[in-house]
Amino acid sequence: MHAILLIWGALALVAGATGALARSPVPPPVIVAGLTAAGLLAWRASASVRAWVRAVPPRALVALHLVRFVGAWFIVLYRRGELPFAFAVPGGWGDIAAAAAAAGLLLGAFPANTHGRRAALYAWNALGLLDILFVVTTAAGLFFAEAGQLAPLTRLPLSLLPTFFVPLIVMSHLRIFGWLWETGRQP
Repeated sequence: MHAILLIWGALALVAGATGALARSPVPPPVIVAGLTAAGLLAWRASASVRAWVRAVPPRALVALHLVRFVGAWFIVLYRRGELPFAFAVPGGWGDIAAAAAAAGLLLGAFPANTHGRRAALYAWNALGLLDILFVVTTAAGLFFAEAGQLAPLTRLPLSLLPTFFVPLIVMSHLRIFGWLWETGRQP
């Protein structure tokens, strides 16, 4: 399964480096939705995928969200006139908040063996999922209104967001909810 993740990452890198994402007839919001759906279908259809994902420590799933500090770059690109306010500023600050909270949780919420730690993880996970869904929805609306407004998301390094990181982030939120639910039922 690690090989699949590495191949996916390599393909995402190539798509951004070669300009294939920018030239793709499939819009980035559809790519995000498709990759996320493919991951969820693989989870549903394959016991080995479920076992592999369940073996990922929750702490690693939270650590993945440190990549959301990229929100600071969204704000820089807005100030340069390269990304629209509606995407860059609310999404950027939301991602920065999600990443900062993830850093705090990594320092203080594990092991998640108290009600307070679990509540903090639940709250962060819910807010983080809402934020990433807001960002994806906003990006889709802007892209379909005028694709060029989000051109930086089709070039490296930001092209890795729709082709790799955003689907992983959405799926990790869902897995964290699953883990919290599963471990909350244990005696």
